[in-house]
Amino acid sequence: MIESEELDKEKKLKEIKENCMKANLPLKESATNIVFGKGNPYAEIMFIGEAAGMNEDLRGLPFVGAAGKNLDKLLNSVGLSLEKVYITNILKYRPPLNRDPLPDEIKAHTPWLIEQIKQIRPKVICSLGNYATKFFLAGGNVDLMEKQPGIKLIPLFHPAAIIYKRDLIPLWEKDMEVVKKEVDGSKVQKTLF
Repeated sequence: MIESEELDKEKKLKEIKENCMKANLPLKESATNIVFGKGNPYAEIMFIGEAAGMNEDLRGLPFVGAAGKNLDKLLNSVGLSLEKVYITNILKYRPPLNRDPLPDEIKAHTPWLIEQIKQIRPKVICSLGNYATKFFLAGGNVDLMEKQPGIKLIPLFHPAAIIYKRDLIPLWEKDMEVVKKEVDGSKVQKTLF
C-alpha cells in the first residue's frame, strides 16, 4: 500500500509542478528554472526555505549551493538524508540578484507551497531562515495552514548563516537533534496547527 501511496504522491507532486510552471507567477520571466523541491515525497520532515539562489536557479533544485552543502552535512550529522526528508522553498522562482522576496511574490507562490504540504503531509516542518519562519508565524495564509492538523514547526537558522557565522554550528546541531527526536517519537515540540 505504501508503494502505491508513494507513487501517487510522486505523480501528484509532478502534476502540481507542471501546473505551477504553466502559471503566470511573479519572477518566472527572470528565472532560468523553476525550483520546486527535492527529496522523499513520503517524508515526515519537510524543510522550507524562502527562495532559490543562483545555483538553485541554474540547476532547478533547492539547496544545491554552499547553503545546501551545509544543510546536507547537518542532516548527515543526525542520520538524515534526502531519502528521509523533503526540501522546498516558499518561492518557486529565484528573485533577481537574490534580493528579498516581496509580499506580493510570497502571496502568489503560497498556494503552490500549500499544495506541496498537503501532498507530503509531514509530521514536522522546519523553516530555514528568517523569511520562512516569519511566513509560518505571521505571513502565511493561516486559514489554509490550519487545515494541516498535527504539523509541528521547528524554526532553524538558514544553512547560509553558518557560512558567515561558524559559531552557529553547535546551535544548528542541537536543533537538528530536536528535529530527529520529533520524528523518532520523542515529543519535544508542541503542535503548531
